[in-house]
Amino acid sequence: MKSIFKICLVAVMFLSAGMVNAQTLKFAHIDSQALIEAMPETKTAQASIEKEAKGLEDQMGALQKEYQTKLADLSDNEDSLTEIVYQSKVEDLQGLQQRIQNFNSSAQQRLQQKQGELMQPIFTKANEMIATVAKEQGVIYVFDSNAVLYKSTASIDLLPLVKAKLGIQ
Repeated sequence: MKSIFKICLVAVMFLSAGMVNAQTLKFAHIDSQALIEAMPETKTAQASIEKEAKGLEDQMGALQKEYQTKLADLSDNEDSLTEIVYQSKVEDLQGLQQRIQNFNSSAQQRLQQKQGELMQPIFTKANEMIATVAKEQGVIYVFDSNAVLYKSTASIDLLPLVKAKLGIQ
């Protein structure tokens, strides 16, 4: 009888300890996209990416203009060209069209690479600051509010705290 009482007493202690622990768990949420957009580094990175994109668009425009000019020239002079010259100009146009496609593909890859290079340190800084503030607040989980379907008023919004820690208003 004493051993059953001791087992029950130990079980009650474990259950009550678990309940006390469950009551002290703290959860938080943050709109990480809003944080990234509010960081001044993001504006600088976006300006650099836009400048790069503008340069690439200008180069693409020049290639397309060259293609249009050569195509118009071929169309205008088609009747006066010999078969060999005509075929040569068609092949030149096809080569130029292939260069345009290759340039477009390379330009997209370059922009994605540049965006990754510039934005990764910003994401890292934001994540580190979120972790720092979460630890300071005693939070065990931080959810991104863009993916949360329901949040309780007991959940801590870390966005204002992280922004303050980063010096962002």
